Amino acid sequence: MTDTPTTTTPTPRRSRTGTARGAGLRRRLGDDRGSATAEYAVVILAAVAFAGVLVAVMRSGEVQDILTELVRGALSL
Repeated sequence: MTDTPTTTTPTPRRSRTGTARGAGLRRRLGDDRGSATAEYAVVILAAVAFAGVLVAVMRSGEVQDILTELVRGALSL
């Protein structure tokens, strides 16, 4: 009968809270709470930037003239 060597895997070290070392980091990185809020913030920033561009375009003289003529034409029908 031949003895086969057994391999043992070391047990992970535990912190004071009793969780395996690194598990807290994995839990924090894997946690996606707040990601929807961050996505909403990015969308709102993009919308504000787009609104700023629209305001700049609408304040130009050419666009105001075009819109004024469009409204006058619609009201004179």
